Amino acid sequence: MKFLAPILAALLLLAANVAAFASVTEADMLGRPAPLTAAQRTISIDPGTKWVTVERGEVVKFTAKGQEFAWAFDAMASSFDLERIAPAGAVDRKLMVYIWPNAQDLSDN
Repeated sequence: MKFLAPILAALLLLAANVAAFASVTEADMLGRPAPLTAAQRTISIDPGTKWVTVERGEVVKFTAKGQEFAWAFDAMASSFDLERIAPAGAVDRKLMVYIWPNAQDLSDN
């Protein structure tokens, strides 16, 4: 009985931590779709494209295989496969997106 209170406290803390991590969504990790008109630049994906680099906070329009889509890179991930966000059939291979820190990320503030 002596150890019941510390064990219960530890279990409650564990449950609170699990709940905090469970609330992270895919949008929190990868960003979100954006209107094509919000794009700050366009990246064309062709057979020679080996990877893509963007800046955190940037909105980019992608063109690939006759399809267009825009993405707001305002999330936590530093890299992921473009196939995760591209429309079906737009990307037919693993193509990594690398998200660089923006000026605000690098500032001393």
